[in-house]
Amino acid sequence: MDHKTFLASLPTDVRETLTARSNRAGLVHLLGHMAAIAICSLVILSDNPFWWLALLPQGILLVFLFTLLHETSHKTPFASDRLNEWVGQLCGVILMIPATWFRYFHFAHHRYTQVPSKDPELEEAKPETAAVYLWHVSGFPVWIGLTKGLIGLASGSKRDDYVPEAKINSVVKEARVYLALYALLFLGSLLSGSTILLWLWFVPMLIGQPFLRGYLLAEHGRCPFVANMFENTRKCRFTSCRSCTNSLLNTYR
Repeated sequence: MDHKTFLASLPTDVRETLTARSNRAGLVHLLGHMAAIAICSLVILSDNPFWWLALLPQGILLVFLFTLLHETSHKTPFASDRLNEWVGQLCGVILMIPATWFRYFHFAHHRYTQVPSKDPELEEAKPETAAVYLWHVSGFPVWIGLTKGLIGLASGSKRDDYVPEAKINSVVKEARVYLALYALLFLGSLLSGSTILLWLWFVPMLIGQPFLRGYLLAEHGRCPFVANMFENTRKCRFTSCRSCTNSLLNTYR
């Protein structure tokens, strides 16, 4: 049974249960995650001699906001579409991934998962050697790619086939807003002589990125190039069945 047959076989009540959305449940989860980030931030800013131990959990908490960005692209975390949009943009700014552009990128990935030349996630070859694997997992390639991509979107030189023609201007404006915000933050830090952003955001993101790279690499790495999502996708332990099924149902409904 492939994924489409499976989805078609689900009773209506089961489908409705799996796709149910809640502002309350989503906000409780979000506030818990943000509270953990706030606690790590306070430890990093404290006079505790072991403050640096909080950099790793801070980084993991920050980079794994990518999973929330992913869910908001499907509009699954909250019942309110506007809340999904706002939270998605917040995650996008933190991760340097424009949320609107990512939605089109990700939907193209879902539509052509593991289809060479069509799945945008296959534009970069997966690591085949230990050296390339270590370079990939280090996170530096993704930071280089995100920086180039953001500048390309803002300048209008980056044109992706999966972005609708009518939405190109919106994607360009969004990238320009992101760049302007980063410029203001950098300038503000420079003028004030503050290193808060360096230790609360930049350094933790560098440290945490390898954990996200490994997690994402496991999702499709070494999976066959076939259309059946039960074969081309590997369920990671930290991803709930409800989350996977909810995203799948919202993609193909």
